[in-house]
Amino acid sequence: MVDRTVPGPTDASVRRALHRAASGRALDVDEAAALLAARGEALDELLDIASAVRDAGLREAGRPGVVTYSKKVFIPLTRLCRDRCHYCTFATVPHRLPAAFLDRDEVLAIARAGAAQGCKEALFTLGDRPEERWPAARQWLDERGYDSTLDYLRACAVAVLEETGLLPHLNPGVLSWSELQRLKPVAPSMGMMLETTATRLWSEPGGPHFGSPDKEPAVRLRVLDDAGRVGVPFTTGILIGIGETPAERVDAIFAIRRAHREYGHLQEVIVQNFRAKPDTAMRGMPDAELHDLAATVAVTRVLLGPKARIQAPPNLIAGEYDLLLRAGIDDWGGVSPLTPDHVNPERPWPQIDELARHTEKSGFTLRERLTIYPEYVRAGDPWLDPRLLPHVGALADAATGLAVEEARPVGRPWQEPDETYGGRTDLHATIDTTGRTGDRRGDFDHVYGDWSEVAGKVTAGGGGGTDHDLRAGLRLAADDPAALLDPRHEAATLALFAADGPALDELCRLADDVRRAAVGDDVTYVVNRNINFSNVCYVGCRFCAFAQRERDADAYRLSVEQVADRAEEAWAAGASEVCLQGGIDPKLPVTVYADLVRAIKARVPGMHVHAFSPMEIVTAAAKAGVSVREWLTGLREAGLDTIPGTAAEILDDDVRWVLTKGKLPAAAWVDVVGTAHELGIRSSSTMMYGHVDHPGQWLAHFRVLAGLQDRTGGFTEFVALPFVHTNAPIYLAGIARPGPTWRENRVVHAMARLLLHGRIDNIQCSWVKLGDEGTAAMLRGGCNDLGGTLMEETISRMAGSGNGSARTEEQLVAIATAAGRPARRRTTAYGQPRP
Repeated sequence: MVDRTVPGPTDASVRRALHRAASGRALDVDEAAALLAARGEALDELLDIASAVRDAGLREAGRPGVVTYSKKVFIPLTRLCRDRCHYCTFATVPHRLPAAFLDRDEVLAIARAGAAQGCKEALFTLGDRPEERWPAARQWLDERGYDSTLDYLRACAVAVLEETGLLPHLNPGVLSWSELQRLKPVAPSMGMMLETTATRLWSEPGGPHFGSPDKEPAVRLRVLDDAGRVGVPFTTGILIGIGETPAERVDAIFAIRRAHREYGHLQEVIVQNFRAKPDTAMRGMPDAELHDLAATVAVTRVLLGPKARIQAPPNLIAGEYDLLLRAGIDDWGGVSPLTPDHVNPERPWPQIDELARHTEKSGFTLRERLTIYPEYVRAGDPWLDPRLLPHVGALADAATGLAVEEARPVGRPWQEPDETYGGRTDLHATIDTTGRTGDRRGDFDHVYGDWSEVAGKVTAGGGGGTDHDLRAGLRLAADDPAALLDPRHEAATLALFAADGPALDELCRLADDVRRAAVGDDVTYVVNRNINFSNVCYVGCRFCAFAQRERDADAYRLSVEQVADRAEEAWAAGASEVCLQGGIDPKLPVTVYADLVRAIKARVPGMHVHAFSPMEIVTAAAKAGVSVREWLTGLREAGLDTIPGTAAEILDDDVRWVLTKGKLPAAAWVDVVGTAHELGIRSSSTMMYGHVDHPGQWLAHFRVLAGLQDRTGGFTEFVALPFVHTNAPIYLAGIARPGPTWRENRVVHAMARLLLHGRIDNIQCSWVKLGDEGTAAMLRGGCNDLGGTLMEETISRMAGSGNGSARTEEQLVAIATAAGRPARRRTTAYGQPRP
């Protein structure tokens, strides 16, 4: 590798950094890197500072002087891996193994032996996606009916829960957002070492991670963020001594801190020292020096603060227990009385009694924890899937969240919790009279992450272009409006998004001309009823004022019968459609979605069921352990007709992760909607604008919709959704602007008509968000549809919309009349309704 030796910090810079750390002041990268060089008296001072920070955190957590560990078994599900890390002896080749994977009986034999010895954690460690490199792995999975290693891992985790009661901790390497969603219901915790953020160690020949696709730092950082978005109690850490510079080491710690501040999900951070192993490419590298390890632990403690849980593996420290405790650790990690450390087989774990003696000798008490840390055990939602609560509850002390040491794991069914319904089920009616109980959830200060970190991710848009660009844009709007999506015309298109005054009036006139040519003058609407069957949700979308915790005063959950009753009432009132959407409610069984559709069709066979956002679909499929295609096929067979294209917000992940924290990525939204279209399930399309977005992101959003429509033809309409700010958390936190301006409303609706011309004929404006006068104005600027009567509308009203929750047919006709247009009723798919 390239020699990147640089002069070390001076004694003076180390002293300055120590002074700042001792006084509790924030350290920058240079100061933290300087502290890594502390030795002698300076190191002693650094360790004292770190110890004091750790001790304060343990007192605050209610367990002063307690150092924890987890009693575990190590299950090496497969030692095959598609990566080629140059220091690893865990990964091997097929001919050195009796089989590509441990079979299910072998997994259970290890777990049962561990349970018999009082272990409570089943640590699944495995190589990344071996089937993508090794035909033997692909063949093994195919012969047993598994699509992937992760499918088999999920099945083994369920088997361990049901047959032994051990709690799985999953270390399968790099995972996507959807894969984390799929694994969360079967494991209280997961993990992946960040190791380093030094891209050169991955990209340059000779680097320890060269040739390993899963070790690209950007990929691993995305996993940290996605784990937070999904709400997984997650373990990560750094590996020191693999060729990184002090600055690169510190950068990795800062990256971990950023992720945790935003999502609060990193339950522990491991600082692990490199130990050279024979028969590896890095066998000649010197081991990371233990005082270097101690300094790194101490710096990690100072940077991450008192609430962080920091671990050093006790089998890699050459007996220097006191040194690492002085450095600020408060956990020894997983220790097994049964199985070896398969990653470091040459260095056995200490016996638990020995570990307790060394810990006590340094003035601490050793206590057993579970694989999920006490803070997350006690919090419950949203960290623990309800199907895991009985397993965790049987082993955890309810008061402390630590393990009940004398408890022995026993297999328990992995199943849905008992259904509970009720709460403020009249919210759909009383939202217009009594209103909401408060303007924000009780967990406002922490459920959405660190607001300062969120604010730092907001990006500004560019300027509005020149007069020449504006004139060019207007010419294109008149002659070939769909061409405005072409990247060649981006400057002209962005200039149109900035149009104002006479130019804006001309833009709206052109959009209305295009509307008249495409769909005529009729203003359409559907007689429908919205039914939001639950508002319990823990995703933590920062724009959403609808979601409630189960214990909040405004929370409710409807039964299948109650939803069917409302559908029958709607049919009697003349409705042809019900629109079902709800929160991502962890207590709802995965069967409820199909049950709702079947119940409505049984009660009212002719009712069109327009139901379930892409977010609901992808999370329900993940919980069920099936593909999105399989899940949608089942819903279609139950009677689902179409789906709403909501949960889109802005289909640009840079803005989505500011807005939504844990919602599905843009690519997942496209996958769900595209799959629905391929199955013959059509959908609407939407865009919510006017918050932390800008016109460049609007344009990108329209391009995504146009591309998907070109591929599938499945969109029935586009609905522009102005952001309602009043009770939105991201607005209350001072980050989002107070909704779109009047100019922006006119621009977005007009541009939707122009940009989607020839692809999506129907452009809808929302009376709920715009009011009657605003809606009439949009009808004069390119729109042709009013949406529905709704009968009940809770989501926008909870956010603070002042335009009511229902409209009669007469009221909708009056809005069209105010725009100078005739009105007619339609079906969901824009056909003629029943007589």
